[in-house]
Amino acid sequence: MIPSMEQARTILEIYNKESFHLQHAEVVSAVLRYFAAEYDPENAEFWAVCGLLHDIDFEEYPSEHCVKGEELLRAHDIDGSIIRAAMSHGWGETATPYEPEHIMEKILFAIDELTGLIWAAALMRPSKSVQDMEYTSVKKKFKDKRFAAGCSREVIEQGAALLGWELDELIAKTILAMRASEDTKEQQAL
Repeated sequence: MIPSMEQARTILEIYNKESFHLQHAEVVSAVLRYFAAEYDPENAEFWAVCGLLHDIDFEEYPSEHCVKGEELLRAHDIDGSIIRAAMSHGWGETATPYEPEHIMEKILFAIDELTGLIWAAALMRPSKSVQDMEYTSVKKKFKDKRFAAGCSREVIEQGAALLGWELDELIAKTILAMRASEDTKEQQAL
């Protein structure tokens, strides 16, 4: 089964209760949807579902991340293409056998940690938003290994290399994607 966004959210919420994890899933989903508009517009929903489900196992099974996730998704009869794509983001860091190969998988690999770093930087701003976030602010935080120390700079750099992008390009595009998703949420709230 390839779930709708609503179905994916329902499955995600079975295993994730903490607002941090739920919000991270939504941010990654929105960022992937943004990138899909450029690279694979007819499959934007697929990209967004993969983003929503990518960390399904992290809250309850952090030591089995991306391995337990595959098991959980299979138990819900989720299509293998979603499982492969979503679990590939843990390549090299977890025991997942899936190396990012497709553009969506490479983008997910690259932006998973980066969205966390950008989000942490935004929360330090008076606006608590990415709308006024400048690339230079994120780059400065990126260089400070103590800031958002749980966000792997090595994985972010590896992701940029997988995509054939400069790190600066990846950061700038991800900020734009996060701005667009924040705009969408604000418009939906009106």
